[in-house]
Amino acid sequence: MTIERLGEKMIWYPYEQMKTMKAPYKIVDANGVYLYTEDQKLIDSVSSWWSVIHGYKHPELNEAIKSQVDKFAHVMLGGLTHDPVLKLSEKLQSWLPGDLDYCFFSDSGSVAVEVALKMALQYNTNRGSKRHKILALEHAYHGDTFKAMEVGDDEDYHFAFNEKKDVIHIVTEIPALEAVFQQYGKELTCFIVEPLLQGAGGMRMYHIDFLERARELCDLYDVLLIFDEVATGFGRTGYRFVADLVQPDILVLGKALTGGYIGHAVTVANHKVFQGFYSDQPTDALMHGPTFMGNALACSVALKAIELFEREDYMGKIKQIEAVTRREMAGFSDPRIKEVRIMGGCVCIEVNEAETLKGFQEFAYQRGVFSRPFLNYMYAMVPYVIEEEELVQILDTMKAWFRL
Repeated sequence: MTIERLGEKMIWYPYEQMKTMKAPYKIVDANGVYLYTEDQKLIDSVSSWWSVIHGYKHPELNEAIKSQVDKFAHVMLGGLTHDPVLKLSEKLQSWLPGDLDYCFFSDSGSVAVEVALKMALQYNTNRGSKRHKILALEHAYHGDTFKAMEVGDDEDYHFAFNEKKDVIHIVTEIPALEAVFQQYGKELTCFIVEPLLQGAGGMRMYHIDFLERARELCDLYDVLLIFDEVATGFGRTGYRFVADLVQPDILVLGKALTGGYIGHAVTVANHKVFQGFYSDQPTDALMHGPTFMGNALACSVALKAIELFEREDYMGKIKQIEAVTRREMAGFSDPRIKEVRIMGGCVCIEVNEAETLKGFQEFAYQRGVFSRPFLNYMYAMVPYVIEEEELVQILDTMKAWFRL
């Protein structure tokens, strides 16, 4: 079925050539790990772009929204504040590692990355530095807004915006890291990474040693280290946050922050960064202010989502997801497969040719699984509340495609 037959030409869908895209599946209900169309019940294997970690229609998250909306849904943070945003800031201050204490809220991961980069650039400007270069990783994806696109290295997404002004991209290898700091260290404002797991750049995984050395070099050359944990945060790598292992100067969270209920994100700065703006000079202020930053509904549901994460031992659930995935995928291979990668709550099958995955989404649909492969990557990032038999059904569906 084409999109024209659905009468949906007025909706501009993401990451699609609208003229040739196939009709999307129309969801009429969702509950737990399941999405429901009019004729099918689907396990959501990608957690609605990795955000719905608690599943759909969670009664406690629903109630958090309902109880707040009876008071008020939103007030701006310009000259106003409210309990949900105060409580969420206090919770993050106590919950996050080290001195990552200062929360700047926004309405999406892309915007939160923009804020992080803006912080890093202005931090240097405020102290009279003329540093202007940014270090990032090859195959990086940090969002779809302009500076986020610039630090990204994802020509498969942003082929119409290919100018990379003052951005250096490197591979995740320590010799390359040391070489670029030796050459450009005194010109760098910041180094931004998706730690351990590069999501939309191809589910690429690398070792913690690289980040440990990055922290040492950033300290040596006075460069701010930014962790974009929009995708990796809240346990996806098998760690609560990679920032628990190596502490950045700025941490970006989104997606699972609200359990996928409402778009919201936060850029969290440490004391050093915050003090770079804290002065009597008006021009030292961070001049940024999304309309919906600190939205009361989003903050209320985020507080409850964090409570669930702690109370229900989600890290234990993630360890079980990884163990079952490794068991089920052990020994699986096919000549068309380049590599199978597993980390925490993520499994990725990278194929040699993207054509190999053509038709897989409909194949999975017919077997009760919603999947959204991209480029050369078939993957799953499941909700953490998934049962073992449901996870096995997803993995069996992925493997079955290669047995046709």
